[in-house]
Amino acid sequence: MRTRKVNMIISLVTIMGGMALVVACGQRNATTVIEGDAAEQVYIAPGEYDEFYAFLSGGFSGQITVYGLPSGRLLREVPVFSQYPENGYGYSEESKPMFNTSYGFVPWDDSHHIELSQQNGEFDGRWLFVNGNNTPRIARVDLSTFETVEILEIPDVAGLHCAPFITENSEYLVSGTRFSIPIPQKDVPIDTYKENFKGLINYVSLDQDHGTMELAFQIEMPGFNYDLARNGKAVSHGWSFLTTYNSEQAHSLLEVNASQKDKDLMAIINWKKAEEYVAAGKFTERPTSYYHNLMDESTGIAHSQEMKMTRILKPEDCPEMVYFIPVPKSPHGCDVDPSGEYIVGNGKLSADMSVYSFSKIMKAIEEKNFDGEIEGIPVINYDAGLHGILQKPGLGPLHTEFDEGGNAYTTFFISSEVVKWNVDNLEILDREATFYSPGHLVIPGGETRKPEGKYLVAMNKITKDRYLPTGPELAHSAQLFDISGDKMKLLLDFPTKGEPHYAQAIRADKVKPNSKKFYNIEENAHPYATLGESKTKVVREGDEVHVYMTAMRSHLAPDNIEGFKVGDKVFFHVTNLEQDWDVPHGFAIQGATNAELLVMPGQTKTLLWEPKKVGVYAFYCTDFCSALHQEMSGYARVSAKGADVPLKWGLNETLRENQEQAEKFYEQLENKSK
Repeated sequence: MRTRKVNMIISLVTIMGGMALVVACGQRNATTVIEGDAAEQVYIAPGEYDEFYAFLSGGFSGQITVYGLPSGRLLREVPVFSQYPENGYGYSEESKPMFNTSYGFVPWDDSHHIELSQQNGEFDGRWLFVNGNNTPRIARVDLSTFETVEILEIPDVAGLHCAPFITENSEYLVSGTRFSIPIPQKDVPIDTYKENFKGLINYVSLDQDHGTMELAFQIEMPGFNYDLARNGKAVSHGWSFLTTYNSEQAHSLLEVNASQKDKDLMAIINWKKAEEYVAAGKFTERPTSYYHNLMDESTGIAHSQEMKMTRILKPEDCPEMVYFIPVPKSPHGCDVDPSGEYIVGNGKLSADMSVYSFSKIMKAIEEKNFDGEIEGIPVINYDAGLHGILQKPGLGPLHTEFDEGGNAYTTFFISSEVVKWNVDNLEILDREATFYSPGHLVIPGGETRKPEGKYLVAMNKITKDRYLPTGPELAHSAQLFDISGDKMKLLLDFPTKGEPHYAQAIRADKVKPNSKKFYNIEENAHPYATLGESKTKVVREGDEVHVYMTAMRSHLAPDNIEGFKVGDKVFFHVTNLEQDWDVPHGFAIQGATNAELLVMPGQTKTLLWEPKKVGVYAFYCTDFCSALHQEMSGYARVSAKGADVPLKWGLNETLRENQEQAEKFYEQLENKSK
């Protein structure tokens, strides 16, 4: 019987592959689909701005990239889960704690899903959240600075792919484990999966003023793979919807063994009911370990706190909190339309798409129209919750977003296309080829209550023949479509960094006015800040030496330092005294085994240098900041361990003793740099 099922699945995949070729042959040629006015539609004249920010996760790069739309211009890479030598993130003493986890210092992760903060179901432009898939974490980026300011580890889960999905007033970030595991972890045979493995769905609450994250509670679920989620909006606000696969609870060769059943399941969570159970004390506390890493806004220093307890809700003890409803096998997407009434559940191995009705699901729950239960969780009758089925939309449906006109847009991985369809009457309206095999797609506001159906970006997994080759690995691709008319129109290809797994886009005027231009030096509370050149100094504390250094156009102070010894731990605390936009200063020293620093105006950053050999070593500013940038440098003298060379530092001693001459000198420098 097992062999027969395997053969059936292989046959299905083969048939679908053949169908894909047929569909592909019917598509227009990849080099002829761009129409004549496409370049004009994406052209942004010099000095003008793009209409939208698009934030793309970087997949295995661990970072986020920021693009302008419609130009596709790369504006910035924001380091999140991976160390970033370009600006010292993860190397500076201030940012190292961001990588602390219960597994120790973990300087890499796999960033997947972007979530922008919302109020009343609309993006508000305050914060951006993204998940780390490998070592389960959620990060928060402050959109006034575009810097990562917080990372929260999620305990007792494995592979946090299903994360972080935000509720419409930013009450919670919802996530689920991709891989079920023994909870708590223990040494058990893998083939005891069904007996010992469990899944968790996690609710992280957000401070409404500062965005600070806190793990509020976790719901213990059957040992399935929780894949993707969306939260309800408008009429369905207060509910979460999560697709699951591997309801077979297989633990090997999942491509076959996790596709045995015709249908998997969607979990439906009443999180307001869960809140009631938490408030009533219906949870159990479980000892665990996870880290909360938070940047202090006044000092710019990240601090880590180990958390040792979680609150667990169990569905069998909390009736009316969790339900299941069947979905086509091996689902991936789970998306809620702007009205909150319709929920799209796609099965990757299904030739059609199920669209559910929230009001019908509520009616089925009220009437207890269930088809049994799983571990105490009622399973809602599939037909009772169904709005309808979208027939033959394409092959390999993955993800869906929406416009403001009642239309949905779904990517199809196998047939390499985006399909536009009407959510209410389930009519297919248009289809456009992508090049090739799209995963996620994004429409500005396309998963909120207020979509702006002007552009659509498809993020493709395969890029063959789209760009000049760069060896075995090719740049990943995003493709921009105009969706403002009845028919979609391809406008632009642009290469991306890492794997652009998911993205969200927001109108620029919701972010741009709040962008910080510099940090107020008077508010710098860093304990090693040097608030003025006259306060620079070098202090020895045993084998530790602290250099209180300043940077301004076009010199570092002090720029001559003697008295370091082999074996010292030298901390360069560099304060950028500039109070001007777009004037960061860098710092690097020969032989440092970490990275450089890039210090924003008004900030203080610290680089640890451990000299290994005697000599005189150069240091310099790494960011071209003025006409005299090349002169912005200095020397550090290192003597033998145990030498009696005293600490000595300075900067142009002649000028220091003649204030009038010094002011004239610095005025001349400033004029030259303009």
